[in-house]
Amino acid sequence: MGVPASSQKAFARYGADVNAYFPGTVTIRRGDKVRFLPVGFHSVDLPPRGQQPMVLLSPTGAIAGASDANGVPYWFNGQQSLQFTPSLLQSNFGRTATYNGSRGTDSGIPLGNKLKPFTVRFTKTGTFTFYDNLHSGVKGKVRVLSPRSRVPSAKADAKTVKRDVAKALKTAKALQTVSIPQDTIQVGNASPSGVEVYSMFPSTMTVRTGTVLTFALSRYSHDLHTATTGPGDPETAGSFLGNLASSISSAGPIDQQAIYPSDPRPAPAPLNPAWHGNGFWNSGFMDTTTATTLPKSSQVRIVAPGTYTFFCLLHPFMQVTVTAT
Repeated sequence: MGVPASSQKAFARYGADVNAYFPGTVTIRRGDKVRFLPVGFHSVDLPPRGQQPMVLLSPTGAIAGASDANGVPYWFNGQQSLQFTPSLLQSNFGRTATYNGSRGTDSGIPLGNKLKPFTVRFTKTGTFTFYDNLHSGVKGKVRVLSPRSRVPSAKADAKTVKRDVAKALKTAKALQTVSIPQDTIQVGNASPSGVEVYSMFPSTMTVRTGTVLTFALSRYSHDLHTATTGPGDPETAGSFLGNLASSISSAGPIDQQAIYPSDPRPAPAPLNPAWHGNGFWNSGFMDTTTATTLPKSSQVRIVAPGTYTFFCLLHPFMQVTVTAT
């Protein structure tokens, strides 16, 4: 589930990860088990045949009483409060399930450290697709053959993984540079195969006051991202941005200020150090899939000189510093 542990340092040199399974297809005999190893932040969802995987976020009721630092109600009051789908918070790592296509099974979100594999025993022949609930569009296949059929050896599977990892690493190196339109910041850089460099491109920018900045996702990204500025740092516990980020990474309720744009679209909000009482602006969750209504890009107008640092709340190490003159 993600880049094999032995190769993660090589990808870290490029600030990259791969939203994919290694191998992407495994062939077994009926009655065999497949172990899904949680080496990255991925899940496995085997829905009933013909059905779609579970969505990551589910509505839990209308938002009420959400206000900014000035006490002004946010525009998204009355919208649906979005939280992680409850069943995804029920971890099955370390457990064994049986699957034949008639009923679904899933690993849940990999919260915690040193998780054990999620093991699935396949009791019916056929080809079954499994999905990553955390990264829309990422999937793999299990081909289940009759008990006397020939299947690839463990050595052959290992060779396939080694080949796929080498190819992905070469792609990560190629993704280090990107051509970007003026006044645009690209949030990550991804390939169709799931390789993604987790950086803002560029990492620094100088603009004139009054400039409209566009934050745009990479075309092939399978991940959720935000572009967010405000007091504190997403990696600093107790800060304003730190509290928003920690609400996403924990099993508790997600602060809706993290999910929804801080300002209604499409007009760019006029950002200054006092915006929303504390200089807060957030694109809200963005993705590239048509499976959700989340946007692929977001804009903000810098209306006061100064230095603004924008982070991704889901990947706080992604950041860009914008100086407005």
